[in-house]
Amino acid sequence: MTAIKHALQRDIFTPNDERLLSIVNVCKAGKKKKNCFLCATVTTERPVQVKVVKVKKSDKGDFYKRQIAWALRDLAVVDAKDAIKENPEFDLHFEKIYKWVASSTAEKNAFISCIWKLNQRYLRKKIDFVNVSSQLLEESVPSGENQSVTGGDEEVVDEYQELNAREEQDIEIMMEGCEYAISNAEAFAEKLSRELQVLDGANIQSIMASEKQVNILMKLLDEALKEVDQIELKLSSYEEMLQSVKEQMDQISESNHLIHLSNTNNVKLLSEIEFLVNHMDLAKGHIKALQEGDLASSRGIEACTNAADALLQCMNVALRPGHDMLLAVKQQQQRFSDLRELFARRLASHLNNVFVQQGHDQSSTLAQHSVELTLPNHHPFHRDLLRYAKLMEWLKSTDYGKYEGLTKNYMDYLSRLYEREIKDFFEVAKIKMTGTTKESKKFGLHGSSGKLTGSTSSLNKLSVQSSGNRRSQSSSLLDMGNMSASDLDVADRTKFDKIFEQVLSELEPLCLAEQDFISKFFKLQQHQSIPGTMAEAEDLDGGTVSRQHNCGTPLPVSSEKDMIRQMMIKIFRCIEPELNNLIALGDKIDSFNSLYMLVKMSHHVWTAQNVDPASFLSTTLGNVLVTVKRNFDKCISNQIRQMEEVKISKKSKVGILPFVAEFEEFAGLAESIFKNAERRGDLDKAYTKLIRGVFVNVEKVANESQKTPRDVVMMENFHHIFATLSRLKISCLEAEKKDAKQKYTDHLQSYVIYSLGQPLEKLNHFFEGVEARVAQGIREEEVSYQLAFNKQELRKVIKEYPGKEVKKGLDNLYKKVDKHLCEEENLLQVVWHSMQDEFIRQYKHFEGLIARCYPGSGVTMEFTIQDILDYCSSIAQSH
Repeated sequence: MTAIKHALQRDIFTPNDERLLSIVNVCKAGKKKKNCFLCATVTTERPVQVKVVKVKKSDKGDFYKRQIAWALRDLAVVDAKDAIKENPEFDLHFEKIYKWVASSTAEKNAFISCIWKLNQRYLRKKIDFVNVSSQLLEESVPSGENQSVTGGDEEVVDEYQELNAREEQDIEIMMEGCEYAISNAEAFAEKLSRELQVLDGANIQSIMASEKQVNILMKLLDEALKEVDQIELKLSSYEEMLQSVKEQMDQISESNHLIHLSNTNNVKLLSEIEFLVNHMDLAKGHIKALQEGDLASSRGIEACTNAADALLQCMNVALRPGHDMLLAVKQQQQRFSDLRELFARRLASHLNNVFVQQGHDQSSTLAQHSVELTLPNHHPFHRDLLRYAKLMEWLKSTDYGKYEGLTKNYMDYLSRLYEREIKDFFEVAKIKMTGTTKESKKFGLHGSSGKLTGSTSSLNKLSVQSSGNRRSQSSSLLDMGNMSASDLDVADRTKFDKIFEQVLSELEPLCLAEQDFISKFFKLQQHQSIPGTMAEAEDLDGGTVSRQHNCGTPLPVSSEKDMIRQMMIKIFRCIEPELNNLIALGDKIDSFNSLYMLVKMSHHVWTAQNVDPASFLSTTLGNVLVTVKRNFDKCISNQIRQMEEVKISKKSKVGILPFVAEFEEFAGLAESIFKNAERRGDLDKAYTKLIRGVFVNVEKVANESQKTPRDVVMMENFHHIFATLSRLKISCLEAEKKDAKQKYTDHLQSYVIYSLGQPLEKLNHFFEGVEARVAQGIREEEVSYQLAFNKQELRKVIKEYPGKEVKKGLDNLYKKVDKHLCEEENLLQVVWHSMQDEFIRQYKHFEGLIARCYPGSGVTMEFTIQDILDYCSSIAQSH
């Protein structure tokens, strides 16, 4: 190994100005043996750089090459694997962990020892040595007396000492004084050796000459030692004296410490007592207010409120550790608990009495509202109770059981009170809707109860009578079969609309005021963000609510907002049933009322949802709106059903069908009601259903008509529908308006052609034969040579239709059309004008054929176009 070390120093490290300090033969752990050497080196130049170099023997020759070099400062950990047992494995932690296996444990230990020494000398103990024997490290520690002689490789490290500047200058001066200092180094060294011997001799003579001075110095040192002994004796006596003083001072210090500790404890005790007295002492005035305070007067309520707040502060004080173990604190807490229980009972009892008294006071005011469509005002009662709002908040935080009991009692008392008021209010509304006229008799209203006892067994079925008395003798299509349309007028519907709006306008502020009061009095948050939908309160009536909230059980709420809604449902449980009854009555009086109710209810629901979508008012009105919408849809369905059930008279002409006229009435009224309404989409859907039913059933009646031609029924009714849609300008029915116009035009043309027929029948047959010959290939000017169609035959046919006969035929045709058409639609002149145009068209067609097939014959018709115009005008004026 020594030879390898010298070879490595010579071949690899000396050229790089490095000195090799330690070497170990290693191979990588866990791999096939490929030996290499780890070398610890230092540079010969300053500053010294310490490195660990990996050297490998070349495969091609007997020389070594340098592979990797790591700076020692980058070495973080040296792990020897086992500090007790011999183990050749070790790890070096540079930027990554390198695992090595040494050829022997001795080489590993020598290398680690060298690394440890270099770490101590140059890196200030930066490297961590793990699993390294402490004995190995102790052997490497230099002694205090001779740090330069540490043995082994440390001597090699310390044998070179760099010259300082002074020494370099002296050597240069000395070499300058000798001419052969460089050329003959041996002679220069011999000269220096002789001079050194001369100096050593002079030093020895000088030492021997100074022996007398040494003896004198030794004597002086002996005298100094004696003086030192005397001083030590004095210092010992002083020390004994100071020791007694120290003991006394220690006693004084201990006494002072005990006094300071006692004072500190007294201060802390005083602080604790002051804390308890300041925070757990309730004034006598507060105690008296809690025990005997007047809960009826404003001053007494204020005193009780202040006392309750003070009591709550005393009970909620944050006690310090250990306070709860003090007997006085326990007694005071028990006293506070007793006061809280006493005042809570007094407050609950007083408020229950106030609730009962409110019910009696409000009952006395019901009589004055029984004749007016107004609800009693609860504002004075709310104002009086709001004085106790802070006390209710105190009760909620201190005794939730009594707070919940008060809440239940309030709901019980107020629900009975509101039920009486609301039922009386709705009875007045029903009476005002039905009045004391024939409507009340028809519906069998008895007294103030307003119950409906009428039946629908006497309903008239829709039938078509003569055009003069059709409307008076037929049942209204839109009254849902309950009342005759002739018994109703615009004033009655306007009256119902005002009453229904008054009912909603009275209920809305009542519910909002009560909800606001509940929130303030019971200290519940109205605007807390919670999930909730209108469907949660759907199908809730009085019976369901009472089943949900049995006596003694807490309200099943998940938040304070839910609790407000549940309280409102319990208090106003009769509103929804009463509204539904009122809606049923209005619908029974006149099905048109469902239009008014849908618009009004939609507006109020929209307003309530803008304020709070999950509130009781929004939920309840939303549920009622569903009922109104169902009635509206039922009204539309019944109209369509009655259209399908319509029957026509076999003996009289049809004219304008009843459901066509009633659709006009419905559309006109609906447009006035739904102007700027939120539910316009519902009306548009109803329009679509109705107009589809009208179209289908007009065609059905036209097909079944025996007295009136089908084209006349279709023409008149679609003309009426087109006129109605054009006047009302309903945007969603634009396509139906065009369709109605097209149907009217088509059937008008069809009726004209059918009724006019062939007024010049023989002449028409003659020219049909002419057209047949032309179609067979005979030229038009050669037709006159045909025996059956010569000029004599043409003149013979023309003579059979003089002007007098033509006018007579047109007069009979006019009378026939007049019998078919009804007076209501006033289409006679339109139809007659169309017939005149069609007759003239046929006349021109015949003249054209004569001109083309019989040119130059001089044959003409017995009458002219002007004669036709005169005939038609004269006939129309005569009738």
